Amino acid sequence: MKRYIFFILFTAIFQLGYASGVKSKIEVPLRFDRYYNYEEVTEALKVLHNAYPEMTHLDVIGKSEEGREIYALTINNKKTGEELSKPGVYVDGNIHGNEIQAGEVCLYYANMLLTKYGENEKISKIVDKNVHYIIPVVNVDGRAHFFDDAHTMHSSRSIRVPKDDDNDGLFDEDAPNDLDGDGSITQMRIKDPYGQYKLDPDDSRILVRCKPGEKGEYSLIGSEGIDDDGDGRLNEDAEGYLDPNRNWGYDWEPPYVQRGAGNFPFSGVGLKAINEWITKRPNIIIGFAFHNNGGMWLRPPADNKTRIPAADIAAFDVIGKNAKKITPGYVYMPSVDLYPTFGDFDSHLYFIHGIFSFVGELYPDGAETYHDDETKPKKESEGSGYRGDNTEETRERLKFNDNITQGELYKDWKPYKHPVYGDIEIGGWVKMSSRLPHPFMLNELVHRNASVVLLAAENTPEISMEIIDVKKVGNNLNRIRVRLVNKNGLPSMAKESEINKTHRQDILKITGGKVVAGGKINDIRLDKVSYKEKKPEIQFLSIPSYGNVEYQFLVEGKGEIKINYESLKANNLETSVKL
Repeated sequence: MKRYIFFILFTAIFQLGYASGVKSKIEVPLRFDRYYNYEEVTEALKVLHNAYPEMTHLDVIGKSEEGREIYALTINNKKTGEELSKPGVYVDGNIHGNEIQAGEVCLYYANMLLTKYGENEKISKIVDKNVHYIIPVVNVDGRAHFFDDAHTMHSSRSIRVPKDDDNDGLFDEDAPNDLDGDGSITQMRIKDPYGQYKLDPDDSRILVRCKPGEKGEYSLIGSEGIDDDGDGRLNEDAEGYLDPNRNWGYDWEPPYVQRGAGNFPFSGVGLKAINEWITKRPNIIIGFAFHNNGGMWLRPPADNKTRIPAADIAAFDVIGKNAKKITPGYVYMPSVDLYPTFGDFDSHLYFIHGIFSFVGELYPDGAETYHDDETKPKKESEGSGYRGDNTEETRERLKFNDNITQGELYKDWKPYKHPVYGDIEIGGWVKMSSRLPHPFMLNELVHRNASVVLLAAENTPEISMEIIDVKKVGNNLNRIRVRLVNKNGLPSMAKESEINKTHRQDILKITGGKVVAGGKINDIRLDKVSYKEKKPEIQFLSIPSYGNVEYQFLVEGKGEIKINYESLKANNLETSVKL
């Protein structure tokens, strides 16, 4: 009884402090020992902007279906260049409304860049070199409802477009109900001698699946709820489901192919606004979209029919193979290896915008531990712990709950008089559990994952240009050789974009004299050059990861010759020689 009273008090305090307006003051540096609701995320962005107005600007880039504002924070040191002249680093989170720690990673990254600028040499260099675009909450309605309403840990994911799930002519009329008023939608079970489950002898909170011929004790009914529309079914028509990670433009497929796709691409109004905003920032070279859970770094492709150029896989690997070292327990793999998707955001970024894109699935399975032998394999057994139906995993997580979070993640089963089922029990994992780390674990999670973004920002293309040779080869003819070098792990543009011409290549241009020939040097020692037939003074190119390219120009005349390198996604350069 004492534990139940404690749980109700904890839930009431949580609801009061996080959802109804009694908030601790938000100051810089931001705190990451708790979760921010939608209003507090907005306030945190404004506080960061007000604290560093010379380094930031804060924009409302669109509104949601329910009219909430979607904010983007831009971090740029104007003293080192204008935004579009620098490689862009894009970071967003919370595209699914219940994946709230994704927004915290974004806030932490912004907080880290701004508060450590001028103090940490590495961070200062990255801020000077790049421009950062940060959208902590994509699905603003989903996040707001997750905090304000009763939910499971898995609900409030979608964009709230009304949908008649049960085809009765009504919309969203039979969602789960918080029967006991504790702020979470947990589970219902009922005593049933013909049920498929019995109580675990070591922990009555766990149901173990009965063996063939074994007498049952319980049946599972599902999530808390009643038959709101009187059709004989429970919880079959919850909030409308438009999956914001299946509604982007690239390789979109309709709902009969995959659930939640929407009636057409960008039917989510906030997604359309974000895409238009990204389109105006062609300098973005790397992008991260943070989700939960499972502990994964996912890259394109998201389907089995698409192949990624080897050069781009090598660039992805520079980030991905190091990312899993920064975040122990995570894996790095193509998104399709998890399951195929269509109209997903990371594919849209890569194939449409030429952005090397990663999905960060936060919080690895097995993080909630309570054991003394790391090498001992977990015993597999059948049961119902409502997370993988694995009794041993559930038993350990319950010990984690009991001994480390003091019972805050799990509600013990309590009797309830259901209007249809009669005497039942309600209990199980609360909404702020399972997919979400307890707040005491949050600081390490956001720091490690933000450090991966920092790694990527460090590897954005950094191009240098050198004149390697100027030689007179005739009475009025000079040979100029130029080398462009990229010392970092991301190329100046994706090979996929170069092959499919989704945006223009880099440009190397000679002015100040008449260029009679110009082209790429294939072998500098043998003087083998692939000369461009038309407009030789303008060369189109890209510079690979950790690589270089060399070009040769034959120029008539005397005086100052200017050489310009321009790139959408790398730094621009200019130099000159005198002939």
